[in-house]
Amino acid sequence: MFQKKTVRDVDVKQKKVLVRVDFNVPIKDGQVKDDTRIKAALPTIQYLLENQAAVILCSHLGRPKGTPEEQYSLRPVAAYLGDLLKKDVQFADDCIGAQATEKAFALKAGEILVLENTRFHAGETKNDLDMAKKLASLADVFINDAFGTAHRAHASNAGVTEYLPAAAGFLLEKEIQYLGQAVAEPERPFIAILGGAKISDKIGVIQNLLSKADAILIGGGMANTFLKAQGFDMADSLVEEESVALAKDLMAQDADKIKLPVDMVLADQFDAGAKSQTLPAGNVPAGWRMLDIGPDTVKSYAALLKDAKTVVWNGPMGVFEFAAFAKGTFGVATAIAESSAVSIIGGGESVAAVNQSGLADKITHISTGGGASLEMLEGKMLPGVAALQDK
Repeated sequence: MFQKKTVRDVDVKQKKVLVRVDFNVPIKDGQVKDDTRIKAALPTIQYLLENQAAVILCSHLGRPKGTPEEQYSLRPVAAYLGDLLKKDVQFADDCIGAQATEKAFALKAGEILVLENTRFHAGETKNDLDMAKKLASLADVFINDAFGTAHRAHASNAGVTEYLPAAAGFLLEKEIQYLGQAVAEPERPFIAILGGAKISDKIGVIQNLLSKADAILIGGGMANTFLKAQGFDMADSLVEEESVALAKDLMAQDADKIKLPVDMVLADQFDAGAKSQTLPAGNVPAGWRMLDIGPDTVKSYAALLKDAKTVVWNGPMGVFEFAAFAKGTFGVATAIAESSAVSIIGGGESVAAVNQSGLADKITHISTGGGASLEMLEGKMLPGVAALQDK
């Protein structure tokens, strides 16, 4: 149950509403290359417009160093949003200061203003309250709909709540409901699938899920480190040497829950055109490296997923960017899509893999947050959510 106020609980009619969105999208040659995050914000934006609010949107884009950098301007995003909504979207060259204040002041109900990148100010990531106060002065109400940054306490998502009534947008509410429910009260069997390169990125997640999940299926570079911990020679495979002892410790806590690959697809070099061979999981021949889980592992993981009622997946099973080493990731995606489980996918690479596989519409919830979804799976409270008003 979501305990924070949402946009439904706030009177927005004829009010100026500052919305923190996550418009951190890939842009190339001034063109938006993936609009997933923009589209995810539309329900909240459209609700506010329909309810006669003047909508002021703020976001970061990329990692500028606290000063303006043209490549990180939100101007192309504002233009793209205008095309999506089929209406005029105004743009301010800064998120605070004279122009932002002037444009926000003149904004009427049903109109939209996009502010320039919040990270063009060093105060954003420091949660500087002076910057937060200036941002808050543009509006009457604050709505946070940026799940992707909710695990950080920044001026535009935590600081502004000191000065404005603050509630959640529909996307933030949905993310917390799905990810929070999955960890707190999952319908069982509850299966977690973890991949990606490093165990160290996901220690907290694995430790939390060991007490919550019925099984944890391991793939990706993480699997190499677990196999090394079992005493296998992984040759040229990516192994996180400093995490081998930790992998041993995790398996000692509950070896039955942690499921490792039973076979592996190997490559003679890290390259899309590498020679490959499939072998039972174990010692890797000299000069070879494991780049994917094998077909028998996909079958054994699929068998567990068949009866699952809740599935959480974060991190690919192999180097899916190379076609020869994508079968594991796509095989697991297919198994999730074919199960009747409530399925939740988080993390940029897993989301990209599901989109590439064409199975996105068969997934219950695709998270827009990488780090934020991991922290939810660790059972942590996110600062950007904690700062909102309780119901």
